[in-house]
Amino acid sequence: MPSPIMKYFAYEHLSAHLQEVSKPIGELAQQMESNLPDGPEKSAGLRKLLEAKDALVRAKLG
Repeated sequence: MPSPIMKYFAYEHLSAHLQEVSKPIGELAQQMESNLPDGPEKSAGLRKLLEAKDALVRAKLG
């Protein structure tokens, strides 16, 4: 069962120019979700990755 945070890495609903930023980060998050054991460090890492994705998408919005 995927971590609840994974829903926030969805990018399909974004316009193409925002997907350029969001998609690679979403794919990385999925890799980490699949390859790392559950635990507090994985949760913290995904949370920080989400913060980074949000900031980078906002940067693209300029």
